[in-house]
Amino acid sequence: MDNPAKHPHIVVHAPALDGSRRVTEDDVTLGLASHLDDVVEILRLADLDRIEVEESDLVEWQGGGPEDWPGLSEHEDG
Repeated sequence: MDNPAKHPHIVVHAPALDGSRRVTEDDVTLGLASHLDDVVEILRLADLDRIEVEESDLVEWQGGGPEDWPGLSEHEDG
């Protein structure tokens, strides 16, 4: 039987209106990411940096995968 403590369930939530994505472990919000590098840093700060963010089964991507960051190209000031 799997031990949940050994296998954290990380969720990168669907993008918000500003393009940011909430990163949670179970019911705890770890941080807000605007880019894939932010997700990596958030997990590092939570001592979860052994997880391969883009390939791990421990990370659930909702509303798009690691390459989906709407709003990134919209940051141009006009």
